[in-house]
Amino acid sequence: MTGDDRASPAAEAGGRPGYLPVSEHGLIGDLHTVALVGTNGTIDWHCTPAFDAPSVFGSILDADRGGCFELAAAVSAKTRQVYLPDTNVLITRFFADDGVGEIQDFMPVCGMAATARHRLVRRVLCARGTMRFRARIAPRFNYGLDPHVLAEADHGVIFTSSSQAIGLSATVPLAHDGRDVTAEFRLAEGESAVFALDEVGTDMEPRGCSGTEAEELLAATVAFWRNWLSASRYRGRWREIVHRSALTLKLLTYAPTGAIVAAPTTSLPEQIGGERNWDYRYVWVRDAAFCVYALLRLGFTSEARAFIEFVLGRTSPGTDAAMSPMQVMYGIDGRTDLPERELSHLSGYLGSKPVRIGNAAANQLQLDIYGELMDSVYLYDDWHQPVSSDHWDAIIGRAEWLCKHWDQPDEGIWETRGGPKKFLYSHLMCWVAIERAIRMANRRGLPGRLARWRHTRDAIYRRIMDRDWSPALNSFVQYEGADVLDAAALLMPLVKFIAPTDPKWLSTLDTLTDHLVSDSLVYRYDAKASPDGLHGVEGTFSPCSFWYVEALTRAGRVKDAQLAFEKMLTYANHVGLYAEEISLTGEQQGNFPQALTHLALISAAFNLDHALG
Repeated sequence: MTGDDRASPAAEAGGRPGYLPVSEHGLIGDLHTVALVGTNGTIDWHCTPAFDAPSVFGSILDADRGGCFELAAAVSAKTRQVYLPDTNVLITRFFADDGVGEIQDFMPVCGMAATARHRLVRRVLCARGTMRFRARIAPRFNYGLDPHVLAEADHGVIFTSSSQAIGLSATVPLAHDGRDVTAEFRLAEGESAVFALDEVGTDMEPRGCSGTEAEELLAATVAFWRNWLSASRYRGRWREIVHRSALTLKLLTYAPTGAIVAAPTTSLPEQIGGERNWDYRYVWVRDAAFCVYALLRLGFTSEARAFIEFVLGRTSPGTDAAMSPMQVMYGIDGRTDLPERELSHLSGYLGSKPVRIGNAAANQLQLDIYGELMDSVYLYDDWHQPVSSDHWDAIIGRAEWLCKHWDQPDEGIWETRGGPKKFLYSHLMCWVAIERAIRMANRRGLPGRLARWRHTRDAIYRRIMDRDWSPALNSFVQYEGADVLDAAALLMPLVKFIAPTDPKWLSTLDTLTDHLVSDSLVYRYDAKASPDGLHGVEGTFSPCSFWYVEALTRAGRVKDAQLAFEKMLTYANHVGLYAEEISLTGEQQGNFPQALTHLALISAAFNLDHALG
């Protein structure tokens, strides 16, 4: 997939120096962490050694204090950014009057990336003519809070703070001012230069990276990604974007545990200048069913197994399962304590404050996660491998807890901060949880209090049909007694609660189309009609847009679904990535890239392709 030509430096967001539009980035990583690389050649977000570690480069959240790794043509040039086909190796090309140059950005991956020291390699080439390049490496440790010192070493320099040390090596001369490093160099056709950033080991020496070694690392990394993608069973339409989504999901996977982060960034705003800025570098139980469905559909069974084992390992506390509600999210290593705090010293992306780390929603009651958990276990048990007896005992405990507590008000799927309500979607997924537990018990002859479960399942069904239906709107609504809509209802036929051609569902689909859909893009809800406890507005929510495609498909409106899907593809960025939301003007906003959007894309593509024959 190619991108459009862009002026260099690339057009900066809102004309404000230092900030690229969110969509003007590609992503590289090594299954422990990632880096965002702008179309101008700047790495403006990178946490190491893990996704949720403090940032080393964070200028996307503060152009002055965040730190960055600039590398670009030193002359006026147009740029274009692409992925090396079927890989997560990113190429940024520069087209100038005297030549063509490029940067090959990657993080070496070997095996399952079980490496003790992580590395970021930037290989610079002159493809035609001649080109001058410039570099500036300005780390700012611990989100810019920790000062550092610079020391020269045999292969480059070492940046050392109180919390971390990283080494920089290069095959061109480096200059420094005691804090930051700069370089200017000229390459002729066929020549190359290499910059490598490494965690510094106990020897306190950067490893160095020669041109030959960089080529070998590049070849091994390309081979890793292509070998991994070759396991995909998808042969349908839109294969390129589906495979790009799969590669993105793999990049968002933390190899040591199998966890998949919701997004690799924090505090990229849902509204420029607004307060809807959250930390997504954690694992949501909610994503479990979507992950297992998408990964198993494509044939990535080991990734599905690793993720389901991670989730079950956190949510199966033995005899305690029937005693307390599940936690909504976890750290990538399984930790439960994710305190939310604000980094007041950072100005935020384009002045969007506050910048937050941690997430207070971890402590909310969100009953829908029971349904997503049970659905993921059901799919895994049905399509891949039976769950263990210990896990089944924990499932019994969860089902028993839910039978007692499903009718509580909660904060819902959107993690609102406007007070708990009895949300339709929460009730829907409570129904899914009990229904899937009954299915598994019947299919495998497993023990369970089936009579009680059936009674609870049926009670939830009647409650939804009686209290979440609005005759005035001719639609299912957001919560009991409400007269407002919620796009989460799009999942009702997808989880098999209601037939996709049921008259009540078809009228709901029409109502949602009339009120929440704009050019295939879908708003989660109307924040003015249904206050969520936060100021400002937000864009359309990209996962909902793909749920809409799938709902249309299942309703038999296949041509409408295909048009909506094709339109959604036009909102992807130049390398096929999606943030969580899309603004009124078509710009991507919110954390980037978002796993749930790419999971929903895979599911929509699979079902639409099947419907089209």
